[in-house]
Amino acid sequence: MSEPVLQLKDATIYQGESMVLSNINFEMQKGDFVYLIGKTGSGKSSFMKTLYGDLELTEGEGSVVDFNLRTMKEKDIPFLRRKLGVVFQDFKLLPDRTVNSNLEFVLRATGWKDKVDIKQKIESVLDKVDMKTKGFKFPHELSGGEQQRIAIARALLNDPELILADEPTGNLDPQTSIEVMEVLQDINKNGNTILMATHDYALLLKYPSKTLKCDQNKVFEVVQRKN
Repeated sequence: MSEPVLQLKDATIYQGESMVLSNINFEMQKGDFVYLIGKTGSGKSSFMKTLYGDLELTEGEGSVVDFNLRTMKEKDIPFLRRKLGVVFQDFKLLPDRTVNSNLEFVLRATGWKDKVDIKQKIESVLDKVDMKTKGFKFPHELSGGEQQRIAIARALLNDPELILADEPTGNLDPQTSIEVMEVLQDINKNGNTILMATHDYALLLKYPSKTLKCDQNKVFEVVQRKN
Protein backbone atom coordinates (compact mmCIF):
# COMPACT_ATOMS: atom_id res chain seq x y z
CA MET A 1 0.00 0.00 0.00
CA SER A 2 1.31 3.41 -0.91
CA GLU A 3 0.91 6.03 1.80
CA PRO A 4 -0.58 9.42 0.95
CA VAL A 5 1.50 12.14 2.60
CA LEU A 6 -0.77 14.89 1.36
CA GLN A 7 -4.43 14.83 0.33
CA LEU A 8 -6.73 17.64 -0.73
CA LYS A 9 -10.34 16.99 -1.62
CA ASP A 10 -12.62 19.71 -3.04
CA ALA A 11 -10.42 22.17 -1.15
CA THR A 12 -10.78 25.90 -1.75
CA ILE A 13 -8.08 28.30 -0.60
CA TYR A 14 -8.74 31.88 0.45
CA GLN A 15 -6.35 34.73 1.11
CA GLY A 16 -8.41 36.92 3.41
CA GLU A 17 -11.79 37.33 1.72
CA SER A 18 -10.63 36.54 -1.79
CA MET A 19 -10.76 33.07 -3.22
CA VAL A 20 -7.38 32.09 -4.66
CA LEU A 21 -7.79 28.45 -5.74
CA SER A 22 -11.00 26.43 -5.87
CA ASN A 23 -11.93 22.74 -5.88
CA ILE A 24 -8.45 21.29 -5.51
CA ASN A 25 -8.26 17.50 -5.67
CA PHE A 26 -4.74 16.24 -5.26
CA GLU A 27 -2.86 13.43 -3.58
CA MET A 28 0.86 12.91 -3.03
CA GLN A 29 2.39 9.58 -2.09
CA LYS A 30 5.49 8.92 -0.01
CA GLY A 31 8.57 9.27 -2.23
CA ASP A 32 6.92 11.48 -4.89
CA PHE A 33 8.60 14.51 -6.45
CA VAL A 34 5.96 16.96 -7.70
CA TYR A 35 6.38 20.41 -9.27
CA LEU A 36 3.89 23.20 -8.66
CA ILE A 37 4.01 25.75 -11.48
CA GLY A 38 2.05 28.83 -12.50
CA LYS A 39 2.49 32.53 -13.13
CA THR A 40 3.28 34.95 -10.33
CA GLY A 41 0.03 35.58 -8.47
CA SER A 42 -1.55 32.32 -9.63
CA GLY A 43 -1.75 30.95 -6.08
CA LYS A 44 1.40 28.81 -5.71
CA SER A 45 2.47 30.51 -2.48
CA SER A 46 -1.05 30.39 -1.01
CA PHE A 47 -1.15 26.67 -1.84
CA MET A 48 2.14 26.15 0.02
CA LYS A 49 1.13 28.35 2.95
CA THR A 50 -2.03 26.30 3.43
CA LEU A 51 0.06 23.14 3.65
CA TYR A 52 2.33 24.46 6.39
CA GLY A 53 -0.45 26.09 8.37
CA ASP A 54 0.09 29.76 7.49
CA LEU A 55 -3.33 29.97 5.82
CA GLU A 56 -6.36 28.23 7.29
CA LEU A 57 -8.24 25.74 5.13
CA THR A 58 -11.91 26.64 5.55
CA GLU A 59 -13.53 24.76 2.67
CA GLY A 60 -13.15 21.16 1.53
CA GLU A 61 -10.91 18.52 3.08
CA GLY A 62 -7.17 18.39 3.49
CA SER A 63 -4.59 16.39 5.35
CA VAL A 64 -0.81 16.76 5.44
CA VAL A 65 1.45 14.21 7.18
CA ASP A 66 -1.54 12.97 9.23
CA PHE A 67 -2.67 16.45 10.30
CA ASN A 68 -6.22 17.41 9.35
CA LEU A 69 -5.98 20.94 7.92
CA ARG A 70 -9.64 21.69 8.65
CA THR A 71 -9.64 20.75 12.34
CA MET A 72 -6.06 21.70 13.20
CA LYS A 73 -5.71 24.20 16.03
CA GLU A 74 -3.18 27.03 16.25
CA LYS A 75 -1.24 25.07 18.90
CA ASP A 76 -0.85 22.10 16.51
CA ILE A 77 0.99 24.14 13.86
CA PRO A 78 4.50 23.81 15.41
CA PHE A 79 4.01 20.01 15.52
CA LEU A 80 2.88 19.97 11.89
CA ARG A 81 5.96 21.99 10.92
CA ARG A 82 8.27 19.54 12.68
CA LYS A 83 7.08 16.87 10.27
CA LEU A 84 7.62 19.17 7.29
CA GLY A 85 10.80 20.62 5.88
CA VAL A 86 10.21 24.05 4.35
CA VAL A 87 12.75 25.63 1.98
CA PHE A 88 12.18 29.27 0.99
CA GLN A 89 13.48 31.34 -1.91
CA ASP A 90 15.37 33.72 0.40
CA PHE A 91 17.14 31.09 2.57
CA LYS A 92 16.04 32.67 5.90
CA LEU A 93 19.34 31.89 7.63
CA LEU A 94 20.20 33.79 10.82
CA PRO A 95 22.99 36.17 9.74
CA ASP A 96 24.70 36.48 13.14
CA ARG A 97 25.28 32.73 13.57
CA THR A 98 27.51 30.21 11.85
CA VAL A 99 26.01 27.42 9.76
CA ASN A 100 26.39 24.98 12.65
CA SER A 101 24.72 27.44 15.06
CA ASN A 102 21.87 28.01 12.61
CA LEU A 103 21.19 24.28 12.50
CA GLU A 104 21.68 23.79 16.24
CA PHE A 105 19.19 26.61 16.89
CA VAL A 106 16.49 24.72 14.96
CA LEU A 107 17.22 21.41 16.69
CA ARG A 108 17.13 22.96 20.18
CA ALA A 109 13.92 24.85 19.29
CA THR A 110 12.32 21.52 18.34
CA GLY A 111 13.28 19.74 21.54
CA TRP A 112 16.75 18.25 20.94
CA LYS A 113 18.93 18.38 24.06
CA ASP A 114 21.82 15.93 23.81
CA LYS A 115 24.98 17.67 22.51
CA VAL A 116 26.38 14.53 20.87
CA ASP A 117 23.08 13.79 19.08
CA ILE A 118 22.89 17.41 17.90
CA LYS A 119 26.46 17.37 16.57
CA GLN A 120 25.91 14.06 14.74
CA LYS A 121 22.62 15.23 13.21
CA ILE A 122 24.20 18.46 11.95
CA GLU A 123 27.11 16.55 10.40
CA SER A 124 24.72 14.12 8.76
CA VAL A 125 22.52 16.77 7.08
CA LEU A 126 25.52 18.84 5.96
CA ASP A 127 26.98 15.70 4.43
CA LYS A 128 23.74 15.13 2.48
CA VAL A 129 24.05 18.54 0.82
CA ASP A 130 27.85 18.41 0.33
CA MET A 131 28.56 21.19 2.82
CA LYS A 132 30.36 19.25 5.55
CA THR A 133 33.36 21.60 5.62
CA LYS A 134 31.31 24.84 5.82
CA GLY A 135 29.80 24.53 9.30
CA PHE A 136 32.03 27.19 10.86
CA LYS A 137 31.20 29.83 8.22
CA PHE A 138 28.65 32.62 8.53
CA PRO A 139 25.90 32.94 5.88
CA HIS A 140 27.50 36.07 4.33
CA GLU A 141 30.67 34.06 3.66
CA LEU A 142 28.73 31.63 1.47
CA SER A 143 27.49 31.96 -2.11
CA GLY A 144 23.74 31.97 -2.82
CA GLY A 145 23.85 28.34 -3.90
CA GLU A 146 25.71 27.34 -0.73
CA GLN A 147 23.21 29.22 1.43
CA GLN A 148 20.35 27.39 -0.27
CA ARG A 149 22.11 24.05 0.36
CA ILE A 150 22.28 24.98 4.05
CA ALA A 151 18.57 25.87 3.94
CA ILE A 152 17.88 22.40 2.49
CA ALA A 153 20.06 20.82 5.20
CA ARG A 154 18.00 22.72 7.78
CA ALA A 155 14.80 21.37 6.24
CA LEU A 156 16.14 17.82 6.69
CA LEU A 157 16.98 18.17 10.40
CA ASN A 158 13.86 16.54 11.80
CA ASP A 159 13.58 13.82 9.11
CA PRO A 160 10.51 15.43 7.53
CA GLU A 161 7.81 13.33 5.91
CA LEU A 162 7.33 16.04 3.30
CA ILE A 163 9.60 18.81 2.03
CA LEU A 164 7.91 21.95 0.70
CA ALA A 165 10.33 23.90 -1.46
CA ASP A 166 8.88 27.31 -2.38
CA GLU A 167 10.85 28.66 -5.39
CA PRO A 168 14.13 27.26 -3.98
CA THR A 169 16.06 28.35 -7.09
CA GLY A 170 14.27 31.70 -7.49
CA ASN A 171 17.29 33.79 -6.44
CA LEU A 172 19.97 31.67 -8.11
CA ASP A 173 21.67 31.77 -11.50
CA PRO A 174 20.99 28.87 -13.93
CA GLN A 175 24.14 26.87 -13.11
CA THR A 176 23.61 27.17 -9.34
CA SER A 177 19.93 26.27 -9.82
CA ILE A 178 21.02 23.00 -11.41
CA GLU A 179 23.38 22.27 -8.51
CA VAL A 180 20.60 22.86 -5.99
CA MET A 181 18.23 20.73 -8.09
CA GLU A 182 20.78 17.90 -8.06
CA VAL A 183 20.77 18.05 -4.26
CA LEU A 184 16.95 17.89 -4.19
CA GLN A 185 16.97 15.00 -6.67
CA ASP A 186 19.43 13.05 -4.52
CA ILE A 187 17.36 13.65 -1.40
CA ASN A 188 14.26 12.47 -3.27
CA LYS A 189 16.08 9.30 -4.42
CA ASN A 190 16.85 8.63 -0.76
CA GLY A 191 13.12 8.52 -0.07
CA ASN A 192 12.21 12.11 0.82
CA THR A 193 8.90 13.36 -0.59
CA ILE A 194 9.20 16.79 -2.23
CA LEU A 195 6.68 19.35 -3.48
CA MET A 196 8.50 22.16 -5.26
CA ALA A 197 6.94 25.41 -6.44
CA THR A 198 8.92 26.91 -9.32
CA HIS A 199 8.66 29.17 -12.35
CA ASP A 200 11.89 27.79 -13.82
CA TYR A 201 10.64 25.75 -16.76
CA ALA A 202 14.20 24.78 -17.78
CA LEU A 203 14.37 22.65 -14.62
CA LEU A 204 11.14 20.86 -15.54
CA LEU A 205 12.59 19.92 -18.90
CA LYS A 206 15.89 18.76 -17.43
CA TYR A 207 14.33 16.85 -14.51
CA PRO A 208 10.85 15.83 -15.66
CA SER A 209 8.42 14.80 -12.94
CA LYS A 210 4.72 14.98 -12.09
CA THR A 211 3.61 18.61 -12.49
CA LEU A 212 0.67 20.56 -11.09
CA LYS A 213 -0.28 23.92 -12.51
CA CYS A 214 -2.12 26.82 -10.86
CA ASP A 215 -4.08 28.78 -13.43
CA GLN A 216 -7.32 30.78 -13.33
CA ASN A 217 -8.08 29.73 -9.74
CA LYS A 218 -7.70 26.03 -10.56
CA VAL A 219 -5.01 23.43 -9.89
CA PHE A 220 -4.60 20.65 -12.45
CA GLU A 221 -2.02 18.09 -13.47
CA VAL A 222 -0.01 18.87 -16.60
CA VAL A 223 0.93 15.97 -18.80
CA GLN A 224 4.48 16.53 -20.02
CA ARG A 225 5.09 15.71 -23.63
CA LYS A 226 7.70 13.07 -24.31
CA ASN A 227 10.26 14.19 -26.91
